[in-house]
Amino acid sequence: MGRATARRALLVGPVLVAVFWLTRGGDGAAAAAIGVAIVAGNFLLSGAVLSLAARHSLAVYHAAAVVGFFVRLGLIMLVMLGVAWIWEFDRLAMAIAVVASYLVLLTWEAVVMVRRGEGR
Repeated sequence: MGRATARRALLVGPVLVAVFWLTRGGDGAAAAAIGVAIVAGNFLLSGAVLSLAARHSLAVYHAAAVVGFFVRLGLIMLVMLGVAWIWEFDRLAMAIAVVASYLVLLTWEAVVMVRRGEGR
């Protein structure tokens, strides 16, 4: 899940950067790029954690999925706050890019999984 979704971020990212370039200028585009990178890193972390947990048992995998979801959302927030504290840029653009890219990539992954289950 993690690497495939991060690769899809290479398709979603430029679209978001272009939208924010047109609507918020260069600062918005840079902030959107940072936001997409944060989300891609989150999905990579998710894949790594779930991969390690699956090697132990199904119960550990389920616990890692549930607890890890909330921990990773907290990490997204902390990384966003840290980046905003270090650099001055368009925080609204970064926040919208994070939410938009997260939802688009998560939906895309769900559609891929459903289609695999249907045998397509």
